[in-house]
Amino acid sequence: QLQLVESGGGLVQPGGSLRLSCAASGFTLGNYAIGWFRQAPGKEREGVSYISSSGGGYTNYADSVKDRFTISRDNVKSTVYLQMNSLKSEDTAVYYCAAKSRIGSWNNPVNYYYWGQGTQVTVSS
Repeated sequence: QLQLVESGGGLVQPGGSLRLSCAASGFTLGNYAIGWFRQAPGKEREGVSYISSSGGGYTNYADSVKDRFTISRDNVKSTVYLQMNSLKSEDTAVYYCAAKSRIGSWNNPVNYYYWGQGTQVTVSS
């Protein structure tokens, strides 16, 4: 069974850091580009970051997180990470990872087929 599982969310103060993990099972993670998305209450799901499949080495970020978030992957561990630094209250959301299955914009959720269940990130003092 193909599965993605996110972990690492939690409550953090503004300016703090968290590292999210996206672990894959049932398929070879390295064969897929992976995206991180987030969804805050009452808002649409938005693309946060993207990393190409293992041979690509290409990453991309939403303007709102550029220079604060870093995406990386460890294909041996079948895990993709999202290091989040200098967190702000507006980063509060449920964060999802997804495996890209279609050609198209990295930040369009319709181009992703396999999704994790999400992990809550709350930035608050």
